Amino acid sequence: MKIPEILLVEAEHKPGSLARVLTVIGEAGLVVEHLATVSRSQGRTVWEITLEMDEADDQSLFDRIDALPTARVLGKSDRVFNRHRGGKIRTVSSMEIGSIQILRDLYTPGVARVCLAIQRDPSLARQYTNLQNTVAIVTNGTAILGLGDIGALAGLPVMEGKAALFASLAGISGVPILIEAREPASVIETVAAIAPSFGAIQLEDIGAPACFEIEQALVERLDIPVLHDDQHGTAVVTLAAVRNAGRIADQRLSSSVVGQIGLGAAGIGIARLLRARGVERILGADLDPDAVARFVAMGGEPLELERIMAESDIVIATTGVKGLIRPEQVRAGQIVLALSNPEPEIEPRVAMAAGAAFAADGQSVNNVLGFPGLFRGALDAGARRFTDAMLLAAAEAIGDCADTGKLVPESLDPAVHEAVAAAVRAAAESGQ
Repeated sequence: MKIPEILLVEAEHKPGSLARVLTVIGEAGLVVEHLATVSRSQGRTVWEITLEMDEADDQSLFDRIDALPTARVLGKSDRVFNRHRGGKIRTVSSMEIGSIQILRDLYTPGVARVCLAIQRDPSLARQYTNLQNTVAIVTNGTAILGLGDIGALAGLPVMEGKAALFASLAGISGVPILIEAREPASVIETVAAIAPSFGAIQLEDIGAPACFEIEQALVERLDIPVLHDDQHGTAVVTLAAVRNAGRIADQRLSSSVVGQIGLGAAGIGIARLLRARGVERILGADLDPDAVARFVAMGGEPLELERIMAESDIVIATTGVKGLIRPEQVRAGQIVLALSNPEPEIEPRVAMAAGAAFAADGQSVNNVLGFPGLFRGALDAGARRFTDAMLLAAAEAIGDCADTGKLVPESLDPAVHEAVAAAVRAAAESGQ
């Protein structure tokens, strides 16, 4: 699996030195994700070069750079670890406690009045606590990113990252919740027991098929919004991308045949939302018979990979299998979205060279465009659950925010998340 590596390379400060280093990197088949100057002194510059590479590539690349007469590898940067050091989130007071009177009002004895008021009328908790602004980010660590079942604690950096995005993009307090349990019943009971602490629940990186049972049970049991982001957040952003890709390639989504390769959490979520959007024929493939049965039950048509590639106008792949789609399988004029990260089923440039009308990977189609606004809108509306109308409204808002010719908008644009939140709130309040 390719993961970001950050090399520190010292090169002579003269024309061509850095270019030779970048040439060696290019010849190794690697792409530079980021380049920055760290320091410069005595005619030499230290560069920080971010690459996505396998650990097995390390030494051979280092040796080739060291063989250059004007450069050498100093080692690896700790930039990523430094940005995680001490954690990425913290809980802070929203009010300055600058006097004893404020202390007495916020805590004992004044707080007793608010407690008793909420006891008489529980709905006041939304007004006098941060409940309406707090989301639990729940995982049991069984499907963390593309890393798989690495355990809940190892998944904490991801949950903290989600919380940081909630805070910066939607003003929401996200609280990571790690559950050391694999059985769905244990996860369900744990989340249900702590649910009164939160205004909504985001299920995250929980493996299939347990994720389906867990989400369904919690949606039925709780009176606050529950969303499995790997299913529905991914589906929302994918729908926005598919809609815009169709416009770019002059294909109408409603009349297109869609192929969904991979029927795990993301694949099922995408297929389900496409059905809700009105797509009549969705073809699907997966090696798991239970996943295929779930797909058929929702109206999908099971086919093998070769026939999906031959018959689909739009192909969406979420398998996690690098290179699964061969160039010769791409049909002229197809839209191909190979969404597995960090290595897609087929590289977009390869798909385009093979005749695709449009191609993209999971680097651009990222669910960070969806979940902050989805939860902000649901919380602002006081919704009890997410509906298809809310998910479809979010997808339309994301698609509408993209510039002409672009698949999706910039993920860190605050206006995008405000638009998504407004659309979700409107859909929730209309009762659709």
